[in-house]
Amino acid sequence: MEQSMVGGLSLHHLHVFTAVATAGGVRRSAEALFRASSAVTRAIGHLEHSLGVALFERKATGMLLTAAGEAVLVRARRIEAELDAVRDEALALRRGQGGASGVGATAALFHTRRLTSAALLADVHHMSTVAHACGLTQPAISASIAKLEKNLAQRLFQRTARGMVPTPVGERWVVRFKRVLAELRNIQADMAALNGALEGVVTVGALPMIRTMVLPAAIANVLARHPKLRIRTLESPYGDLCARLLSAEVDFILGALRPLHDTSLSTRLLLHEDIVLIARAGHPLAGRPVGFADLARYPWVLSRASTPLRDQLNDFFRRKGQPLLVPSVETADLALLRGLLLHSDMLTALSVHQLHYEFEAGGLATLDFALDGMRREIGVTTRTGAQLSPGAGALLDEISRLAASMTAGSARASAR
Repeated sequence: MEQSMVGGLSLHHLHVFTAVATAGGVRRSAEALFRASSAVTRAIGHLEHSLGVALFERKATGMLLTAAGEAVLVRARRIEAELDAVRDEALALRRGQGGASGVGATAALFHTRRLTSAALLADVHHMSTVAHACGLTQPAISASIAKLEKNLAQRLFQRTARGMVPTPVGERWVVRFKRVLAELRNIQADMAALNGALEGVVTVGALPMIRTMVLPAAIANVLARHPKLRIRTLESPYGDLCARLLSAEVDFILGALRPLHDTSLSTRLLLHEDIVLIARAGHPLAGRPVGFADLARYPWVLSRASTPLRDQLNDFFRRKGQPLLVPSVETADLALLRGLLLHSDMLTALSVHQLHYEFEAGGLATLDFALDGMRREIGVTTRTGAQLSPGAGALLDEISRLAASMTAGSARASAR
């Protein structure tokens, strides 16, 4: 029998559970699955034992889902849809190649070890590394990949100088496999939430604009209420974070919103922030009106090219008929930017909130130079149609609350 590798849960058992929930009883589902009723009963028992909850009420008229069963079924349907999409594409590819089908049933994809092996191999590129991570032998991992490829009638990986890397179709399907494994993990978090405890790991893609105030405060508040949660942040470039979001390795992305060209992603605005010109408190330009000629005399530290803020700043200088800035330093590292501003005459354009603590300590100052209402839209990016884990939902709710509070505070300050 398949060895589960995601917190003790088995995709095979989950497939049987879905069949029983759909059929409303063991006997009818056993017929649909071509399994003995005793095997179906054992699979349901194993799943309930792994989750520590009853998923069905056993009645003479059939098997009725409990509240926990209803929650599990939502995730199970999502898993089924992802794997159906993989099989549908595999069938289409085989038809396009003019061969006999050779593609197995979707049920054969409900195999935790195989999907986990493929997902890990796509990341690390070496069978031996995957075997070590899974506590299995290299031949076992190789066999898992081979069976997956046979079932889908396509090569998922190719050997290169960089190791085993996904083929184009393998790369697409691994994204879906990772989503499946994420849904499997979220089932356990859902069950804990039904018992009043938020558990599991929440992974946030954190862009620079949100990391100074809102996110730290939100994390602290949520962990004070739910100490069993674990929260990770990833500070990668936006494109990398989007790829991880699509494969469910990231729950959501926080930061400056970009125009979306992919309907698989959705955004929601949290707050606006005004952009101002910033320098150290004792800068020669501090405390007096500043003109374009003044700006040209000092070095700049700015975000990298093609980021939203940099594009907006370039547009501002073009509208004013001025040459574009050529920064001495380009960085997304706030720690480096702070140090350069505090210990040199460099200038930058950012929101005050991003450097809140330096302003509070008196080390930085805004300069008297109007950036004509330059503003940044700060928000959250999620995968369209995704159902967040209870922990991720709680963190995002707290972030939204704090962002709304900041917006209200700014409005009150402007009114005074």
